[in-house]
Amino acid sequence: MLLIGSHVGYNSKDGLLGSAVEAASYGENTFMFYTGAPQNTVRSKIDPLKTNEAFKYMEENGIYRDKVIVHAPYIINLANTDKYPFAVSFLKEECKRVEELGIKYLVLHPGSHVGFGREVGLQNIINGLNEVLRDTNTTILLETMAGKGTELGITLDEISKLVHGVNYKNIGVCLDTCHLNDAGYDMSSFDDYLDSFDKEIGINYIKCIHVNDSKNVLSSHKDRHENIGFGTIGFDSLINIIYNKKLEDIPKILETPYINKKAPYKYEIDEIKNKSFNKELKDLFN
Repeated sequence: MLLIGSHVGYNSKDGLLGSAVEAASYGENTFMFYTGAPQNTVRSKIDPLKTNEAFKYMEENGIYRDKVIVHAPYIINLANTDKYPFAVSFLKEECKRVEELGIKYLVLHPGSHVGFGREVGLQNIINGLNEVLRDTNTTILLETMAGKGTELGITLDEISKLVHGVNYKNIGVCLDTCHLNDAGYDMSSFDDYLDSFDKEIGINYIKCIHVNDSKNVLSSHKDRHENIGFGTIGFDSLINIIYNKKLEDIPKILETPYINKKAPYKYEIDEIKNKSFNKELKDLFN
């Protein structure tokens, strides 16, 4: 079964129901959202009535609640020694919100060491995850990163150290195709990458895939997403990843750029379902 969705909005007025309605309008059966602005700590109170309405709406519209993803805010950086107490505290609060919304998975950028060094940063992340995960049922999914600046979680080795350094079972991985390309992993040889992932980490840890093309060449370490089929990864390689038999029960989430300030997700999802690339897609938004 194809589990396909995109990043959708979330606001205090409509809550999770608004997110689900937007996802359904794009033809999705899963989706991803932030519980508040990713750049700050401002969070609105969650309305349980709206959340229950959302669950009913999802069931009626073929959206799989257990495959919906929350993305943690960017301001959480467990790797930074100076900001470590804040990062742990705010991540704990975000996990509480995820549980309150009835969602299982929270995607987290591992963090950047900002000059403290890779080994120190990795250990900070492990310590922080152990502190957070012992008190929550939320499963945190570490996102694979492109290697911009002092980012961590770039290589299989780093992801393996983080995952296997955690003492709790509620840990997993979110692959990002643009990030993997920019980190130096050739997405036209995705099966080889999966084999290596399975050997070093375990394929069972993969719980989500962000499906994005890349504006950048292999190993660029830049992290600039492109619309499906318009980047250096290409439509065929992304289709092969999306329909990979080993990952068919894993939600695939689009984070591709808006085109002329409009969401392209409905069109991109139609292309994915039909396995047919429309090279004139962007012209539809002119």
